[in-house]
Amino acid sequence: MIIGCAGGGSNLGGLIAPFVGEQLRGEAQYRFIAVEPASCPSLTRGTYAYDFCDTGKICPLAKMYTIGANYIPAPNHAGGLRYHGMSSTLSALRAQGILDAVSYKQTDVFAAAVEFARVEGILPAPESSHAIKAAMDEALRCKETGEEKTIVFGLTGTGYFDLYGYQKFNDGLMETYIPTDEEIAKSLESLPKVDK
Repeated sequence: MIIGCAGGGSNLGGLIAPFVGEQLRGEAQYRFIAVEPASCPSLTRGTYAYDFCDTGKICPLAKMYTIGANYIPAPNHAGGLRYHGMSSTLSALRAQGILDAVSYKQTDVFAAAVEFARVEGILPAPESSHAIKAAMDEALRCKETGEEKTIVFGLTGTGYFDLYGYQKFNDGLMETYIPTDEEIAKSLESLPKVDK
């Protein structure tokens, strides 16, 4: 099981690329999990369609999971995981059923990050903390079922530039925003019309 945070896809894509190759060649079998913030859920609640890669709508179109280039995520501490879409490669893997995806509220992500820091002595970046949360959940599932799994997750940054976020979490001031279905649908209305 290989777990990585997913915003635009570079972090996760780099982590899983060699393993996806092995799986596509039939050499091994893995479970790949993309973890994104609930505030910007392109893989878990988005649409697989052609969209602009930028909010200015001047870059070429790409087929991706998207919640629309017009979508502006709420202010949160998800770091670089605030992009409206996902890389075309990861989106294709998701569409083919090779990549699973989950999303978490930022308060749950920070709770996992704090626990990880206490146990491991590493203060993780909020982006990486999404993967940590999923890895912890998977490990707890294995503990409950007695199943043995190898769980790999991407820890790609430290949280020292995110101390304000940790302070808000520890002070009980961190809020979680999850967009409504109506907000996402409104953003998706602006998707470019493309002949398939």
